[in-house]
Amino acid sequence: MANIFELFRKIETGSGRAVGGAPAWLIVGLGNPGTEYTVTRHNAGFLFIDHMAAALGVSVTRARFKALVGEATVDGTRVLLMKPQTYMNLSGEAVREAAAFYHIEPDHVIVVCDDVTLDVGRLRVRGKGSDGGHNGIKSLVKELGTDGFARVRVGVGKKPHPDFDLADWVLSAFTRAEQETLDKLFPTARRGVELLLAGDLAAAMQTCNGVIVC
Repeated sequence: MANIFELFRKIETGSGRAVGGAPAWLIVGLGNPGTEYTVTRHNAGFLFIDHMAAALGVSVTRARFKALVGEATVDGTRVLLMKPQTYMNLSGEAVREAAAFYHIEPDHVIVVCDDVTLDVGRLRVRGKGSDGGHNGIKSLVKELGTDGFARVRVGVGKKPHPDFDLADWVLSAFTRAEQETLDKLFPTARRGVELLLAGDLAAAMQTCNGVIVC
């Protein structure tokens, strides 16, 4: 009986992570909290996490690690889906806290974010690399101390004019047609994430990097 009571105590104190298995990977969508940002270009990562959560039958609503999180199992692998609530420029703080808590190394972190160099309907997978001028990725590199984490970049379209302010562009809303394109694109992005979880970066790149969805 002592063992049963000990298990209950761990569950009540939040330390019973072994029940069902602790997450071994973090899947992080980048964006900004608040309804005014819900369907903006900078929130492509959040929109993807919502898509993946729905496909897995889970919710990402639990407030923890300065983020909204939800646990799921993907092909036998336990993952934590994350939507940092720190605003884009401080996204790394939430990821660092979750990674430290679950003892997850950067090579078991997958980040999904927007990319203004890609048209809507395009994806790009990379196993590591520079921040590419993306403030959310820059924050992750700073907080994790490395750029050695995978990222799935979701095309959100180039600025309509070179003089158009970039901040205004990424905070502008997707059109209805663009949202429909993302809805058709996200299953491919999800397959790319599944392949990354399986350790097959080459297959993830092959699956995602040449895709064009209209």
